[in-house]
Amino acid sequence: MIDKLLRTSKGNIFYRISEKWDPGADTIFFMHGLTADHSMFDMQVSFFENECNVIVWDAPAHGLSRPFKTYSFMNAADCILKILDTLEVKKVILIGQSLGGYFAQSFIKYYPGRVKGFISIDSTPYGKRYYSKADIWLINQVGRMAYLYPSDLLKTAIAKQVSTTRRACKNMMQMLEPYEKKELCRLMTLGYSGFLSDNCDLNITCPVLLISGEKDKTGKVRSYNRKWAKNTGYPLMIIKDAAHNSNVDKPDEVNECIHVFLSKLK
Repeated sequence: MIDKLLRTSKGNIFYRISEKWDPGADTIFFMHGLTADHSMFDMQVSFFENECNVIVWDAPAHGLSRPFKTYSFMNAADCILKILDTLEVKKVILIGQSLGGYFAQSFIKYYPGRVKGFISIDSTPYGKRYYSKADIWLINQVGRMAYLYPSDLLKTAIAKQVSTTRRACKNMMQMLEPYEKKELCRLMTLGYSGFLSDNCDLNITCPVLLISGEKDKTGKVRSYNRKWAKNTGYPLMIIKDAAHNSNVDKPDEVNECIHVFLSKLK
């Protein structure tokens, strides 16, 4: 993979692209979850980089895209667009895990004509009807609640919650390692408040696949995915014995789901 930087007035966005870039091939853009970074997709990149053009990034204020001033989801969508325009990608396949699924839906909201397909991994839907007043209140409290934990305990609790395997737990701990507690809590506040501000009833016209870990204990993600699939008819793949970071817990199973989806797009 080749390291790149997108320079913006708020800070630099770090991203990586396939070393062998084929202008005629499909392009996948992997978007990681809250407080994570591009490394959560290492096992997807190695699987797909010889089949497609691959992009991974560290989202604004995450990983190597730090320091970074405050951002909105519209800002993030514009950064995605600039990366695609720089690479001359007309249509992209977005694969977003958790927060990355929100960024993907936000991009679809603002630039629907640029998306060929969308895969949500352990994320939840855009749409006002899915979230009750109690849900919204709880979502707004996540950053504040995180402040109640000592830093090391907070990181350990996050890593254990999102994983069922030692590999996924270790990966999450490594991604959390650079953050001080204050920055970590700020990220949570920015992520969830940004989603609530950008959320809308969204009609996605490109093909969609939902993937959810069977043992995902993060909020109401499993419940939201069942409702999302029921209301839209999108296929929902349940990954056995996987938690919130299902693509790290069970990479082979998730890679196969992605592979089948890409085959149908072709």
